[in-house]
Amino acid sequence: MLQKTNFAALGDLEHEHVPSHSVFGFWLYLMTDCVLFASLFAAFAVLAHQFAGGPTGKDLFDIPGVAMETAVLLLSSITYGFAMLGAHKRKSGVVLGWLAVTFVLGATFLWFELNEFSHLLAEGAGPSRSAFLSSFFTLVATHGLHVTVGLIWMVVLAVQIIIKPELSEREITRLSCLSLFWHFLDIVWICVFTFVYLGSVL
Repeated sequence: MLQKTNFAALGDLEHEHVPSHSVFGFWLYLMTDCVLFASLFAAFAVLAHQFAGGPTGKDLFDIPGVAMETAVLLLSSITYGFAMLGAHKRKSGVVLGWLAVTFVLGATFLWFELNEFSHLLAEGAGPSRSAFLSSFFTLVATHGLHVTVGLIWMVVLAVQIIIKPELSEREITRLSCLSLFWHFLDIVWICVFTFVYLGSVL
């Protein structure tokens, strides 16, 4: 009887470890993303002073506007944290509410970014103007693409929760993976703001 109980306990323990395998696998994916962004930062570092007679970062960048953009993205990281607190308490309504707030903040960040790109293109400072601008657009647009993927992912998870309000371990694992992804994007953007924007105007 004791042996059967031990086997049952072992089975339960293995089942509990399944979500952690998923999270570990997602950590591996994030490591590949780290390599991607590290390569883009390295390319920017090499090309940051190749202006080809065109405008420099000091001529183009609106630091107060970018600081506000940064604050919006950092705030979205906090609101997603509230969504995770609700998830661990199995409160689907709380999760949906904070996901909605996070989505709005993320979409606002993208609006800032697209508005900046539009302004630069209108001034003739597109990616083909110089190596500096090519590396800038590539790095910032890659981050923006990741944010867009995160927002789509957020909508998919919200729809799944609406359809099935009972939060299982699988749903919490999916929310945790998106949490890792979203916080990772915040860290990358802090590096962009510091290294690309501030570093180009100082």
